[in-house]
Amino acid sequence: MLTPQPTAGDTAWFVHDRFGMFIHWGLYALPARHEWLLTTEKLDPTAYAARYLPRFNPTRYDPRAWARSARAAGMRYAILTAKHHEGFCLWDTAFSDYKATNTPYGQDLVAPFVEAFRAEGLKVGLYYSLLDWSHPDFTIDNHHPLRDHPDAARLNQGRSMPRYAEYMRNQVRELLTRFDPDILWCDFSYPDVSYNGLPGKGRADWESDQLYALIRELSPRIILNNRLDLPAGRADVYTPEQVQPTEWMRVAGEPVVWEACQTFSGSWGYSRDEESWKSPEQLIMMLINTVALGGNLLMNVGPTALGDFDPRARQALEVYRDWMQVNGEAIYGCTQSQFPAPQDCRLTQNGHKVYVHIFAWPFKVLHLPGLGGRVAYARFLHDGSEVPITSSAWEMQHLTVTPDTQRLFLPIKKPDVVAPVIELTLRDHAATPVEAGGNQALLNLPIAPEV
Repeated sequence: MLTPQPTAGDTAWFVHDRFGMFIHWGLYALPARHEWLLTTEKLDPTAYAARYLPRFNPTRYDPRAWARSARAAGMRYAILTAKHHEGFCLWDTAFSDYKATNTPYGQDLVAPFVEAFRAEGLKVGLYYSLLDWSHPDFTIDNHHPLRDHPDAARLNQGRSMPRYAEYMRNQVRELLTRFDPDILWCDFSYPDVSYNGLPGKGRADWESDQLYALIRELSPRIILNNRLDLPAGRADVYTPEQVQPTEWMRVAGEPVVWEACQTFSGSWGYSRDEESWKSPEQLIMMLINTVALGGNLLMNVGPTALGDFDPRARQALEVYRDWMQVNGEAIYGCTQSQFPAPQDCRLTQNGHKVYVHIFAWPFKVLHLPGLGGRVAYARFLHDGSEVPITSSAWEMQHLTVTPDTQRLFLPIKKPDVVAPVIELTLRDHAATPVEAGGNQALLNLPIAPEV
């Protein structure tokens, strides 16, 4: 089995819990047409702030309701955008006036979020953007809203990335000392991209080595992602975005702890008119696919300007709630299986338990390569009913398979469950220890006796 490289941060709980909530929230919830609109529409940052800062008043903000929704959906951790690229800060930072406490709402939004989610037993992460299109020292580059301004070069005069890097360190110090998050999710570097002579930004601009040292000094066991443009091995978790990997992620040829970050629709922030919302099947299959390749899924919600989840997001969370209530043990503590998956299926594994996730319902018989004679018992997770692993001699004579293939005999009609899961209990000679990412192996339960 694959074993990721050891990490400085505490990823043991992370690779066990497997499923988290991402929350993108900021002033962009007011125009409600994409979290990047400040730059995609090339708006003036000063005018943007003047328009939306005095109108931000999320009177329906109830982080306890958010936390209950996340826990009910089977999510075990949550990450909130403390500051996105627009520069607006959700906490009462001492280093900027561009913050939630200077809006009509007038209150820190991060502190109650942290308290509410921890009260529900969830781990807490904070997102911090390395970009800040509103900061006076952040130089205009290829992503900046003013990149096509006729006086962009002149506007860059007097801006200082070293001063901005110091500003970031001050804010990160605040976040770590005030809220003690379990995860710091930084975003993002682009050193190899330029636009009209405007260079991109990477570790030299962020002074990433200093920032990394500060993070490890203040929170030695915090989980840190891979977006600071640091050498391989410095990050605890790697974060493919809006893609589904086809194999366990590797860096320099070695498997790593990884997390796919995804959205319910095509936007991260609240987008009122966006219509590309994923189907229930897609939502569940994305979670299964990710865990079956040894990764975590971080699924995003974009709250409204008033601070609640819109009905489409609530429906998506209910899809996860209904599926995880009966199938959660095929996700928590699981990783990539040592056995190959049959067609239209995915396998996850936790010690002597192998879970068969069925995407396309077959006719009557499911063939499991590599598992012949290794399965002591099989059952559906959704109702606990037995799945036969033997059949009559008459049926068997019509099935030509290799001796290492295990046959499961299924009902003709697919159960009324998105991606039904069959739990296989392996015989005591069949299971090899399943190793997990981070700093410890996944739980290896006592082997069940043969039945």
